[in-house]
Amino acid sequence: MTDKFSRRDFLKLAGVGTATTAILTGCGPASRYVKREPYMLMPEYTYNGQSTYYATTCRECAAGCGLVVRTSQGRAIKTEGNANHPLNLGKTCARGQATLHGLYNPDRVTDPLQRKRGNVSAAKMDWDAAIQTVADAFKQYKPNEAAFLMGTSSDHLFDLVTDLCSRTGLNLPVRFGALSMFESRATLAKAAENLFGEAGLPFFDVGGAQVVFSFGANFLETWLSPVSYTRGFAGLREGQTKKRGSFIQFESRMSSTAGKADEWIPLQPGSEALVALAIGRLALEMRGGPLPRAFADIDPRTAAARSGIELETLERYAEMFVNSTGVLAIPGGAALGQTNGLAVAEAVLTLNAVADNFGKQGGVFFSPTAPGQEKYQRSASVKEMQDLVQKMTDGEIKVLFVHGVNPLFELPASLEFKKALDGVEQVISFSTFPDETALESDFVFPDHHGLESWGYQRVSTGSNQSALSGSQPVVSPFYNTRSTADVLIAAAQLAGGDFAKALPFKDEVEFLQEKVAPLLNEVDGYFSAPDINTFMASFQQYGGWWKNSDSRVIPNTADVFNRNLKAAEAEFAGEGEFFFMPFVSPTLAEAGANKPWLQELPDPTTTVMWNTWVEINPETAHELGLEDDDVVKIISEAGELEVPVYRYPAIRPDTIAIPFGQGHTAYGRYAEQRGVNPADLLGRHFNEAGDLAFAGMKVRIEKTGKKQPLSRLESIMGVYGVGLGEEH
Repeated sequence: MTDKFSRRDFLKLAGVGTATTAILTGCGPASRYVKREPYMLMPEYTYNGQSTYYATTCRECAAGCGLVVRTSQGRAIKTEGNANHPLNLGKTCARGQATLHGLYNPDRVTDPLQRKRGNVSAAKMDWDAAIQTVADAFKQYKPNEAAFLMGTSSDHLFDLVTDLCSRTGLNLPVRFGALSMFESRATLAKAAENLFGEAGLPFFDVGGAQVVFSFGANFLETWLSPVSYTRGFAGLREGQTKKRGSFIQFESRMSSTAGKADEWIPLQPGSEALVALAIGRLALEMRGGPLPRAFADIDPRTAAARSGIELETLERYAEMFVNSTGVLAIPGGAALGQTNGLAVAEAVLTLNAVADNFGKQGGVFFSPTAPGQEKYQRSASVKEMQDLVQKMTDGEIKVLFVHGVNPLFELPASLEFKKALDGVEQVISFSTFPDETALESDFVFPDHHGLESWGYQRVSTGSNQSALSGSQPVVSPFYNTRSTADVLIAAAQLAGGDFAKALPFKDEVEFLQEKVAPLLNEVDGYFSAPDINTFMASFQQYGGWWKNSDSRVIPNTADVFNRNLKAAEAEFAGEGEFFFMPFVSPTLAEAGANKPWLQELPDPTTTVMWNTWVEINPETAHELGLEDDDVVKIISEAGELEVPVYRYPAIRPDTIAIPFGQGHTAYGRYAEQRGVNPADLLGRHFNEAGDLAFAGMKVRIEKTGKKQPLSRLESIMGVYGVGLGEEH
């Protein structure tokens, strides 16, 4: 126990019986006063051979999956999915399993630091000085000279900062994440607004469908909420209680999702809108009757010629729309991350109108907003991030607070974020790890790891129930770190005036109680409680709060067919001969490279580990005189990279692909100087919604004459049988 809070006092506060048990296992708000002692001192509330389980939320991405963490003698041992949570129903992805490697990472930032930007060495500070630094920044600069740049996986902190900014005149916080960039969330939300009159994330009921057409949606690996969509895919394929569903994937490179499809169609990049509209027109012609305006200007023969898909194939897909029930079309990030991405999203969403599936099983809905959320709040597009970078460059931003995002790695180098930092007088990072942005900050005030933290995360998509995921510490902090929310609350009180009025809380938990208190009056909840303390105990015990009923919203489709949809093809930047397709590593994503479990986990399509590779079709490699492990230089209008070759047969001959996840110059021993970052090849090109046209680049390839063997699970023999039949 703490020096000021004895076990006797604790038990008086906790009461007796079940209330005591709940709080001793971390299921009550009073548990924040408990200090878990080091392992060798044997905490008095643990016993040899017995485990304690905590419900919390995975912080490895913004999906909001529920976790149950097994701890023993004050140490987190294993994570599993929360079976009660409506989003993941007990399942987790590899990143959720590997979150322990972040908790126990040997390179974590252990104390508050002050450094000269770019210098690895730094001077330790005490937390009183750190809080004073934040308070001084609040008072020293004008409200419009301060900016918060935040990640996507800490909603309670975003709410706290939003309250602080709106009540004091500071610039409202900006949220960004590389995953939302590659998912093209802004484009998907804008297309929904154009078609249905409401900006939000569509919910695609894959599990209830009979036929699914996916246009670049890698929903089994990295798109939106992969654990939830994987469960949906299992429902599509389930053949015991219904007919086994069919799945067709359109994309230039075969992802793991395409590898599970009945048909993989490697169409030409940029032609997705043409294909979607052509299928819709052919289906409507087969049904007869007047042709809606949305499909009036499309020529299926032209679409077939430009996409590389046979007209007979398009006609067969149109017949599936006409003759099948439960047909679903999904627009994914790879198709939307082009200059015509908004047109692609609108075309594919309108294709669902041909199937007449809106608001029906196996169809399209609006994802329910989280409890207490009025409308969907998306993260910033790259175009909006460019605007922030310009303000920094112009000296309009004097102090920048960064939390939960690593823009020096996640943003394309062409945006010149590092150069823009020169225009900022003071940069304060709250990073848990020594990433690239923390290294270029004046101060690093480390937040707790997610498994040491309080909070909540809104479930924005993937669940048919309105859900708010809850977080609680499953272990006490291992290092001299502090909750960023507590730092901001203390700094605001120290700054006084409007800042103190904006955050009048004793600590982070009191703020959380205020935010979830309105749920006491909500009906149809998973649990109810008569007072806030009892509610918080249940909130922690169950890992959040959600409604029991289906909360999905049926889109307003009255004018969908009456729009003039654009069938323009994408424009590609650069003079190279190859389409460039960066894709998110399903194992590392944007922040997993510092976890050795994930580095050691083979990529599901190539089995490469611990490095970056470029996927080139074997026919193309033969024409260029390339073999596996040859190092080539990839050159775009924005930059160049050297990377070893992996001959990948499931990619178009005119397309190359590089995974995003490696290429760190900082971020700890497991991540540094390993592989390359394909974002360095991306230019400043956007679609109409402001999303980056990351799939809209053309590149050229040059041989270097060097060799770099890749570590692969299937060994050097690979899929080509290298070395078989040789005499030894």
